[in-house]
Amino acid sequence: MNAELLLPTTRAAALESRREDRRWLVEGLWSERACGIVGGEPKCGKSFLALEIAVAVAAGTPALGHFAVPTPGPVLLYAAEDDLVTVRERLESITRARGVSLDTLDLHVITAPAVRLDHDVDRKRLARTAAALHARLLVLDPLVRLHRIDENAVSEIAPILAYLRAIERKLQTSVLLVHHARKAAGHVRAGQALRGSSELHAWGDSNLYLRRKHRALILSAEHRAAPAPDDLFLEIDPTPGQTALRICAPPSDNPETLQADPRERIECVLRDTDCPLSLRHLRELCRIRTSTLSHTLEQMVRDGIVTRSADGFALA
Repeated sequence: MNAELLLPTTRAAALESRREDRRWLVEGLWSERACGIVGGEPKCGKSFLALEIAVAVAAGTPALGHFAVPTPGPVLLYAAEDDLVTVRERLESITRARGVSLDTLDLHVITAPAVRLDHDVDRKRLARTAAALHARLLVLDPLVRLHRIDENAVSEIAPILAYLRAIERKLQTSVLLVHHARKAAGHVRAGQALRGSSELHAWGDSNLYLRRKHRALILSAEHRAAPAPDDLFLEIDPTPGQTALRICAPPSDNPETLQADPRERIECVLRDTDCPLSLRHLRELCRIRTSTLSHTLEQMVRDGIVTRSADGFALA
């Protein structure tokens, strides 16, 4: 048979193995050579988190002061919503907080007034720029400013995601895409809250989600090929000249839930949602120990107050 008619193949045993020390771009947060999304509602710190990861990869410093970067390298950034002066100010604040100098970083900012991922010319220019810089990470913030398509239409969003996947595979570059979640979607699974087609959630190898619950900023992670770390509570360090995200203890001053007994906390949370919640999400929102939460839910199910289904728990 003519070899030109066949697709290239190789025996499974001959496929390249991933080295353990190359499993992560940012340990626990972002897989090596991963495409993914930093998502959340407006004003939840998505851009700050994206810049934090960009600085960590370029500098080799731990992201959020905690998550190691085994192999740092050049970063290419396009911030479509912020002027260049603001971008510099934010980067300077983060680098001061992490104890590094912006002048020393191999971090490159695209200064073009617009980049359109639905335009072939811009796609070629972006890919060539990433290749010329040997970028380890490409950060695009946010998706909504990078196209003029219908994000809800699979036929329109899929080619853009396929293009970014091709960059990852051809250049071995991780791709971080900042994207908005739907408003008032705090009670659904984080990935399902992303605005637009479900293709966006499915596309990500590593996805990070930020959401607010009262005064708390909660960071959740999910990975296609690795276990996710526990959710983290974050806050913005207000130190002058060093504005950056930092890990903090869970807040303990929420009067709507923390001053109530477990049953009242659970009812309060379930009353505010129109879909079932998993045990994990209930634990996060109620801030109750897993053993106490499970025992209380069993009692409430027996008493007919709460129903349980494959999708989670809901008020009867």
